[in-house]
Amino acid sequence: MKSDVLNKPYIVEDGYPFIIVPLLLAVAAGYFINAYAVVPLLLLAAYFTYFFRNPSRTMPTDDHLLVSPADGTVVGVEEVEEDAYLNQKCWKIIIFLSIFDAHVNRAPLPGTIDFQQYTCGRFRPAYKEGVGYENERYSIGIHSAHTDILVTIIAGILARRIVSWVTLGDELQHGQLYGMIKFGSCAEIYVRDNVEITVKKGQKVRAGKSVIGRIV
Repeated sequence: MKSDVLNKPYIVEDGYPFIIVPLLLAVAAGYFINAYAVVPLLLLAAYFTYFFRNPSRTMPTDDHLLVSPADGTVVGVEEVEEDAYLNQKCWKIIIFLSIFDAHVNRAPLPGTIDFQQYTCGRFRPAYKEGVGYENERYSIGIHSAHTDILVTIIAGILARRIVSWVTLGDELQHGQLYGMIKFGSCAEIYVRDNVEITVKKGQKVRAGKSVIGRIV
């Protein structure tokens, strides 16, 4: 297990360049132009600081509970045929992340990563139907003592990079950080029929905290 995955700072390191560059430009603008030119650059730096936050979360202690892998809004719960990892009919939960949601991703349950797939694709808006098949995406299959799940994080119209801090064979703890998507995107969770879905369309969820399913 990679210890740094468990100990990310409150502001994820991937955001540092996005924060520092506007701050440097603000200093230059204040020196060479005027104080008014500084304001939009400071606002931009403040937004990036907010976007790349890693909120502290209290995880459930029951390993039979699946927690949300992402902050956002549930935009769909549907029955589908999944043929990349689970290879069966299963339930898919779709979570849309706005540009104001925290974008770090957490493991829905403890287990071992025994499937990993990165797929290049388009950058359509993440709320559009079919983006899970057309857009750039990164999937991990997690095998636990009780069930297997597939989690896919999908790039959107602004999300141009998917970051992963884990790889095949890594052991994930409940709610552990494992990656992030830079700017608006969505996440899909595929679960077997031994999982009772506990969320519905329109519900707000928080990564590592909100229970989205229960293994029965």
